[in-house]
Formats: sequence, structure tokens, C-alpha cells
Amino acid sequence: GAISNSNGEGKAVFDLDMLKALPVTTFKTKTTWTEGIKSFTGVSLQALLAAVGSTGTVAKSIALNDYGVDVPASDAVIDGPIVAYLMDGQPMPVRDKGPLWIVYPFDAKPEYRTEATYTKSIWQLSRIEIK
Repeated sequence: GAISNSNGEGKAVFDLDMLKALPVTTFKTKTTWTEGIKSFTGVSLQALLAAVGSTGTVAKSIALNDYGVDVPASDAVIDGPIVAYLMDGQPMPVRDKGPLWIVYPFDAKPEYRTEATYTKSIWQLSRIEIK
């Protein structure tokens, strides 16, 4: 997509080790899909977009089943959503929303606890297309 840093044919492909090499963010929050407060660890959407040199305004996020949702690049802020690869310190299997899940710190701000934000919290994330 609209990126300036790629590692092959105009795209940036990350494996888990490459994601883990980016700055790590952890927060605790409740979600509507899990019980109680969970700890999520991953790379902030802000850091990920910066790493690929994003020049777009939308991060089209697509799950393993090809479900897609548009996440505005403006959501990629400090203390904002992360691409989580750990929940409560453990990798997330596909059957439990993994291996990657865009998670917002829902408990941090009331504006994150809206239906519009919940729809952007896509699990089983497989790719992001920057537009």
C-alpha cells in the first residue's frame, strides 16, 4: 500500500520476531469478547505505521477469513491501539482471536468504548493494507 519502507515488491512483510523487534507496548483492559481484565502486549499501531513509512490515511485491516475493517490512521496515537500478539503473557491461538489482534485500550478513554471502536478491534489479523 501507501508505504515508503518495504522489504519486497512494494510491501512490508513481518513475521512474529520482526514484530517483537519493534517497540513493545503492554496495557490492561476489559473487552466485550473476554472475561475480566486482560493484559495485551504487542506493537502500537503508531509504531507499526511509522516502521513501514505509512503515507496513507486508512489501515485496511484484514482477518484470516478475509473480513476487513478500515482503521483510520488517525487512530494510531500514543497510548492508542496495538497489534497484540500476547494476551495475559501468552500467544493467542487462532481459535482464541490470534495470532494477532488489534486491541484498543478500552478502559483508558470513554471514546474507545463505542460500537464504532469495537468494530475496528479486529482479531485473527493477517494483513494491513495502507490506503
